Amino acid sequence: MNKYLSLILALAAAPYSAAAETITSPSGNFRLEVDVDAEGVPYYSLDYKGKSLVGKSLLGIVVDEQGFDKGFVITGTDTCTVDRTWEPVWGEYATVRDHFRELAVHLANKPDSKQRREMTLRFRLFDDGLGFRYELPRQDHANYLTVRGENTQFALGPDDSTLFCIPGDYDTDEYLFSETGFDGLAEAMASYRGHHTESQAVEKLSVQTPLLVKTDAPVYVNIHEAALDGYPAMLLDAEPETRTLSAHLVPDRLGVCGYIQLPFNTPWRTVIASDDARDILASQLVLNLNEPCKIEDTSWIKPMKFVGVWWEMFTGRQKTWAYSDDYRAKPGVTDYSELPSNGRHPANTANVMKYIDFAAKHGIDGVLVEGWNEGWEDWASFKKNRQFLFDKPYPDFDIDSLTSYAASRGVKLIMHHETAANAMDYERQLDRAFTYMKDKGYDAVKTGYVGAIIPRSEHHTSQWMVDHARHVIERAADYRIMIDSHEAPRPTGLCRTFPNWLAQESARGGEFESMGGNPPSHTCILPFTRLKGGPMDYTPGLFQTDLSYYGEGKTDKAGTTLVRQLALYLTMPSPLQMACDLPENYERFPDAFRFIEDVPVDWSESHYLEAEPARYITVARRDKASEDWYVGAITDENARKALIDFSFLPAGKKYTATIYEDAPDADYRTNPQAYRIRTATVDSRTKLQQPLAPGGGVAIKIQGK
Repeated sequence: MNKYLSLILALAAAPYSAAAETITSPSGNFRLEVDVDAEGVPYYSLDYKGKSLVGKSLLGIVVDEQGFDKGFVITGTDTCTVDRTWEPVWGEYATVRDHFRELAVHLANKPDSKQRREMTLRFRLFDDGLGFRYELPRQDHANYLTVRGENTQFALGPDDSTLFCIPGDYDTDEYLFSETGFDGLAEAMASYRGHHTESQAVEKLSVQTPLLVKTDAPVYVNIHEAALDGYPAMLLDAEPETRTLSAHLVPDRLGVCGYIQLPFNTPWRTVIASDDARDILASQLVLNLNEPCKIEDTSWIKPMKFVGVWWEMFTGRQKTWAYSDDYRAKPGVTDYSELPSNGRHPANTANVMKYIDFAAKHGIDGVLVEGWNEGWEDWASFKKNRQFLFDKPYPDFDIDSLTSYAASRGVKLIMHHETAANAMDYERQLDRAFTYMKDKGYDAVKTGYVGAIIPRSEHHTSQWMVDHARHVIERAADYRIMIDSHEAPRPTGLCRTFPNWLAQESARGGEFESMGGNPPSHTCILPFTRLKGGPMDYTPGLFQTDLSYYGEGKTDKAGTTLVRQLALYLTMPSPLQMACDLPENYERFPDAFRFIEDVPVDWSESHYLEAEPARYITVARRDKASEDWYVGAITDENARKALIDFSFLPAGKKYTATIYEDAPDADYRTNPQAYRIRTATVDSRTKLQQPLAPGGGVAIKIQGK
């Protein structure tokens, strides 16, 4: 055979080989490079504005059956550019731009391998960052894989960046954030020891996502994941010497991370980055990487504000979720009417009617009632001798009369399903529970998973619980029910796909103001971290910040002024917002409560005016249902002046601004309830230097003249 023909045939049979594959973001600020090394291990790197942001970082999935982490060659690539917009059912913006350049890198194992393996790495490079995932097509063999981990890395380089982080707990997100460099990370994580459910995660210096990193440049970097479905949640193991973060998938109790059937796409791994902190807050990258809405008719999904029978169980008033104290004496009793009421159960008909009246008077959409159903007497114990029943009210809760009364006052009742982490039992009852809700006129429910997941002893963020959360939200959509989930896997933007998932807790929320308090910096970092996956049910609106007010031994003080609580409705955006305090406390401050009555929960546009993580945030938003604007600003424990530039307003028009501000002597520690309300005329040329008290804020309503 002619030697030249032989060479041509050999080249044709050889796998694709070329220099590293590269793409840039639409603006050109980001540059991505992808290749495989001499061992066939894929890797990537990411530059931002001409400088390295993520250095050479390995990629791959570790499985029992066959490796998807090495021995690869690049067999081909595909690229495309996409520029489109979509309309969220609710959110910070009426329309969202989805603009990216995509690179799909197709991999296969080397020709001398015994069994062929194929994988595609799909990268999407936006003007605000990067998303990438692993795509495993159907293989010639072994299409049921046992996942042991990922080799995914984020090599952040030699600088000692600042990390805003919480420990990589498998079961809870409810921590205050540490602010530390890589060199101080071991000490910071050790401070959580004793409160941590998985000590091995502390030993491995594991942190949770969303993680915020501030480099020395500075560049702000948020690392998280999008579209978590059918797969365990990702934590990050830190290597201080190399400043590298590596994926740590949450295992089940057997140590297995996941069981997948091919074809399968992993969640997207996300990197949002900018040298302007405001861009991190404004980014919609995580939502853009989720699938479009799967609910054809969304007209029944209604953002709302609500009050509830909730806070009085935290205030020291000796109230309880449970109906009776005698259940231990009569463990075989199944009819609660045979047990005497303890007299401290606030989820009773008369009390709930007071909340309904308050909501109706002040234009609040709904009333949540916790503790209405059988099972609360032993809910927190490990052996849980009482099963929660989601269609069995306590004897003092007349659900039919309350349903009728709420409807007559134009108020919705919101159901509460606490499962005490018995997720499998909840699945057994789910259809019966949702049918009961619809029969009684409920279309929204707050779910809870406090405790160790039973009976499987799963983790809260393992694959099984991720699948459970998806199952609940899909069945809720079938019944036209909206969900507010607590103690569930942290959000990754699935609220785009299922917008009936209005909010989640999945972080340390406002309830901790009764358990030692949250420092003012806490709500200055949550929007940079937890909220990048989706809205939080933080439960703002606390007016009585000193619990010693109730005179029953509580000494806890909240880390906030009263006005800051108003501002949180803007800086912690959510389509489901609670006014968490007791009605009588709002009636003591009716002029301040007017802002909570007025503030919307759904927006047409948002402008972040100032931001620095854990320090301060100032944001302006326009109501989706009117031309009114609202501004909220918060600060940490330090007083400051917020610079509010009103150039977001349409030019040539005058507006009246009603300003709810900290009084000159306000301080979250000593004088938290001191506030003033004033009005001013503003236009697009106005620049306001607004004083904020220590732990304080400002809230402004802006209406056209």
